[in-house]
Amino acid sequence: MPDSINVEVCYALRERQEIVRLKLPAGSTVQRAIEASGLLQKHPEIDIAKTNKLGVFAKLVKGDTVLRDRDRVEIYRPLIADPKDVRRKRAEEGKVMKKGGGPAEETAG
Repeated sequence: MPDSINVEVCYALRERQEIVRLKLPAGSTVQRAIEASGLLQKHPEIDIAKTNKLGVFAKLVKGDTVLRDRDRVEIYRPLIADPKDVRRKRAEEGKVMKKGGGPAEETAG
């Protein structure tokens, strides 16, 4: 087993994505990678204890998850609106949606 692993820590902002590449000791956790990345200092709005969810390659994980070589840790921003509420509101307004969430094409009838 190698004594170190290479990982990326990613935080997506609206206008850009911050990616920090790190070499950490084998057995490091998601929490350790985020702390080592410096993103908590650079972006004080990140609160991994309460507000922001965490993932590895788009799969939700907890901070104590042990990382493997070449994992990509992702810090997710909180949702502005609940997707279920948005769909419900559209349905109440009588709007038709096509699969994929874009505007539906009107059909001549």
